[in-house]
Amino acid sequence: MSTQIFVNLPVQDLPRSKAFFGGLGFSFDDRFTDDNAACLVIGEGIFAMLLVEPFFRKFTKKEVADATKTTEAIVCLGVESRERVDELADTALATGGHPSNEPMEQGPMYGRSFQDPDGHLWEVVYMDAAVFQG
Repeated sequence: MSTQIFVNLPVQDLPRSKAFFGGLGFSFDDRFTDDNAACLVIGEGIFAMLLVEPFFRKFTKKEVADATKTTEAIVCLGVESRERVDELADTALATGGHPSNEPMEQGPMYGRSFQDPDGHLWEVVYMDAAVFQG
């Protein structure tokens, strides 16, 4: 079995979060989804666990960051094209997301960012693989 990643994010309104990410074209793994959590399938072996905040609090002794006021992490998704970057970012902004930074273009990299309805920061980046091949 290969290594998997599960990013755990606290959310205020689980149905709203599921609708937002479903609107971006992502699916959920029903085996790990209930009234307290939704397992967002990002890619092969890559998941985000959207946990209602009271449930999320059970996994930490630290104060839970208010993502609308502080940055606890930036989740970056690498995609296959500039068009896919724009598609995901535009859809996020049209379905309840909020602007984050200006589009970024640095040589072979192009990216855009947004905040989900809970304020978590997401970046979507395309890197021209041909430039990085030796």
